[in-house]
Amino acid sequence: MKDEQILAARRRAVKKLAAAGIQLTDVEQANVEVADFGLGELELQGLEIVTYVNNDRYCAKELVLFPRQTCPEHLHPPVGDEPGKMETFRCRAGVVYLYVEGKATSAIAAQVPPGSEAHYTVFHEVALRPGEQYTIMPGIKHWFQAGDAGAIVSEFSSTSRDEFDLFTDPRIARMANL
Repeated sequence: MKDEQILAARRRAVKKLAAAGIQLTDVEQANVEVADFGLGELELQGLEIVTYVNNDRYCAKELVLFPRQTCPEHLHPPVGDEPGKMETFRCRAGVVYLYVEGKATSAIAAQVPPGSEAHYTVFHEVALRPGEQYTIMPGIKHWFQAGDAGAIVSEFSSTSRDEFDLFTDPRIARMANL
């Protein structure tokens, strides 16, 4: 991604957070991570992330998704003696459609990104609206997509080690824009 695309997405994410009543410091605004996963299609498959804290005990983030933007399917594997990241998603604004392992939902609300259908394999739908939350256990494949108005999700988790995430799509480079 070009620098101007990253800056525009960062500004858009900050504006979306402010509209939801979530204020960021100047440093946090400057450090909003814009991830296109190396696919070059941020609006379809991407994520904007504010990391408040990430240490050897716990992690807290805001995940900003633009309308119908998708975070691709992945899982958090064991790292060393740790079982992998356990995370709780709490919807703050909009609607987020989360897909996890389990009995597939017959008609999902999300739209699998065109050209990437083979890389989305779990379809048990959990729709989260503001105030609702769901905990994803370590090693569980999952992906999520915002509804038509976008979404903001607070993530509370064990230590985040994004560089070890395993994506179903082999084209993905998680740390591509860092």
